Amino acid sequence: MAGRAKGTRDSGGGRRGGRGSREALSTPVAGGLAQLLPDPDRPRGWTLLLDGAPQSHVDLDDPAHLGFEYQRRIGHLLDLAAPPGKPLRVLHLGGGALTLARYTAHTRPRSEQQAVEADGELTRFVREHVPLERGWRIRVREGDARAGLGKLPTGWADLVVADVFSGARTPAHLTTVEFLAAVRRVLRPGGWYAANIADGPPLRHLRAQVATAASVFGELCLLSDPAVLRGRRFGNSVLIAGDGEPPVAELTRRTASDPHPGRCEHGRALDAFTGGARPVTDASAVASPAPPEGTFR
Repeated sequence: MAGRAKGTRDSGGGRRGGRGSREALSTPVAGGLAQLLPDPDRPRGWTLLLDGAPQSHVDLDDPAHLGFEYQRRIGHLLDLAAPPGKPLRVLHLGGGALTLARYTAHTRPRSEQQAVEADGELTRFVREHVPLERGWRIRVREGDARAGLGKLPTGWADLVVADVFSGARTPAHLTTVEFLAAVRRVLRPGGWYAANIADGPPLRHLRAQVATAASVFGELCLLSDPAVLRGRRFGNSVLIAGDGEPPVAELTRRTASDPHPGRCEHGRALDAFTGGARPVTDASAVASPAPPEGTFR
């Protein structure tokens, strides 16, 4: 975060992939109505929406551009996960427009990446109109994110990025201790998990997700807008977890320098934020809360 009248609209005359046409594109997909809206400030920039909820932003001329704040924050972790330019193995749970996969392929050539996306029709729509560059090692699998974890070898990934929304809500089975145990199996020693978590006041879901990650991983930190952390508005936070200490100092600096500055919570401050929330299990899980009406207007 971030639909099916028959037929995808393509404004005739221009090459597909956004070169010649700047009209909005839309098609029904399994999850609702998918739209690609042109970015008026970027000649080949597009925003992907699903049933009106923004999912991704892509600039075909500049794959290193990350237009959404939560994607910038995950991008900071991708930058810090290894020396500059070193290839990574990254698993993306949730495909969308594959923005972070494009970013990784561009900034770290020869990286091996897999994405698991439940909506195959959405993937085909995206790849037709905002195609991937040839030579990028990005494989997209159609299927459930948690089931996709089970198909990867133990210790395969340097990073697992979770950005899975059904509409504007994360499915319940992707919020649990059991799910994160499956993530941990796929990570190499020293690897990282990063999740996009959407919540608003009173932040019960976000606090519970921090507690859930703390029950599985040894170290974690949380990147977010201060207004979200104070419970003043609905928004996205990025939870980072692993078995070694995250690069907190550099994440703090980079997040504070973003166009919309954020905070990095870690250690005792994050424990205090969690406020005694209990880990979520498969038996108790519910989907993340729906955004308030009008959030995406």
